[in-house]
Amino acid sequence: MEYLVKQEICEKSISDFPQTRYQGSKYKLLTWIWENISFLDFEKYADLFGGTAAVSYLMKINGKSVTYNDLLKSNYFTGLALIENRETRISRFELSNVLERENNDQLNIISTIFQNIYYTNEENIWLDRIIQNINFYFDDDLHKKSILLWSLFQSCIIKRPYNLFHRKNLYIRTNNVKRNFGNKTTWDKPFEYYFKKFVHQINHAIFDNKKTCEAFQRDALDFKNDFDLVYIDTPYVSDKGVGVDYSQFYHFLEGICDYNNWEHKIDYSKKHHPLFSQYNRWVDKNRIDSAFLDLISHYRYSHVVISYRSDGIPSVYELIKIVKKFKKNYKLVTFKNYKYVLSTNNKSDEILIIGWD
Repeated sequence: MEYLVKQEICEKSISDFPQTRYQGSKYKLLTWIWENISFLDFEKYADLFGGTAAVSYLMKINGKSVTYNDLLKSNYFTGLALIENRETRISRFELSNVLERENNDQLNIISTIFQNIYYTNEENIWLDRIIQNINFYFDDDLHKKSILLWSLFQSCIIKRPYNLFHRKNLYIRTNNVKRNFGNKTTWDKPFEYYFKKFVHQINHAIFDNKKTCEAFQRDALDFKNDFDLVYIDTPYVSDKGVGVDYSQFYHFLEGICDYNNWEHKIDYSKKHHPLFSQYNRWVDKNRIDSAFLDLISHYRYSHVVISYRSDGIPSVYELIKIVKKFKKNYKLVTFKNYKYVLSTNNKSDEILIIGWD
């Protein structure tokens, strides 16, 4: 088969990680993270709240055995595509099949249920067709399906104002008004353009580091305590007690993952049609302290690295107290005035809390 990029035999670097506009991505912090944790002796690494897989990718290129984990199905597919996957790529022929297949009996979940919410009618019809084509060709090939779904997720995100699905706001794209933010040119480029672009990027990023690398969709406590290092980057709860609920920000991507059952999981009482919310103690200001205590206690025999914001709940002081219960040594490292894209928080710093014996 002719691949979209030549198979790489050289070592990968951080710059090979494919671009994403996913909220909270640690991509720009990877060099800083590695500089501050590379003194630790570890081989078997776990990323318990894996998200974009940027930090897992960092560990993979540094020759570690990587376990990627995330509760969101869409993020699980990211881990499958970039971390667990060793060499599977999408060929030009396979991509053409996905893009060109017409199905007269196709479902029209997005174009019916999400009309005038996130994308135009034409875009909704395209999404309905492409999702079903991916499932038709690759439902039994998890790694190829994950590559194509990751590429579709990134295409959906880049065409959204704020890169989120938190409100019904297609009008921001379509209204003929003067704008002081965003990029209408980016939003209005066709889905197919981005889909091809992201397939090319992820094809290039895939590699085999000759170590066991796996992806899971589990609760963070559902692993044996046999890792050398666990990396913890939980959802952020601000000092005002407001948690970042990624399942709500990216519910549209979660729906794509379970397309045939999607319509039965939607909260139609809300204008933007999210999935029914599930309780998550990691965004509960009253239970997140005990959640950290349980987690660090469970992984007491591993090195622990916590990515955090200096103004979060629990406080940095409280987190350090928990780490000190189980680790002989700890270190606090601060990256001053780091600001995430679209964030209005100018008063907090990015920090690492590192605990080891």
